[in-house]
Amino acid sequence: MSASTQRNTQAVKDFYDLAFNKQQPEEAATRYLGASYRQHNPLAGDGPEPFVGFVRWLTGANPRLHVEFHRSVAEGDLVVLHSHMIPEPAARGTAVIDIFRLDSDGRIVEHWDVLQEVPVTAANTNTMF
Repeated sequence: MSASTQRNTQAVKDFYDLAFNKQQPEEAATRYLGASYRQHNPLAGDGPEPFVGFVRWLTGANPRLHVEFHRSVAEGDLVVLHSHMIPEPAARGTAVIDIFRLDSDGRIVEHWDVLQEVPVTAANTNTMF
């Protein structure tokens, strides 16, 4: 893995951890978002202010929310995180795939995500993580 790919992966993990686990989205946006931030999640707008508002809404509704990172994949300017978003300790939570694009300065400029609730029962014995 190249140095820039490692740097990008660490930046994405640090951004996500600061915003959601430490519930400091303003600081996360200041440190890690680029001059423009394009959002593909239909529940959040483009730019840092809508990102902060979205995180404040989500963590306000789920004050004990925690995200566990399970794996990351990076190539060029893209970083993919596979994580488990748990709204409260006893909850089954949601499996999440986030895709981030970073600019040449290592700042996050674009985001996509796909979410799937962790079911009570499954048709197989494999976990989602």
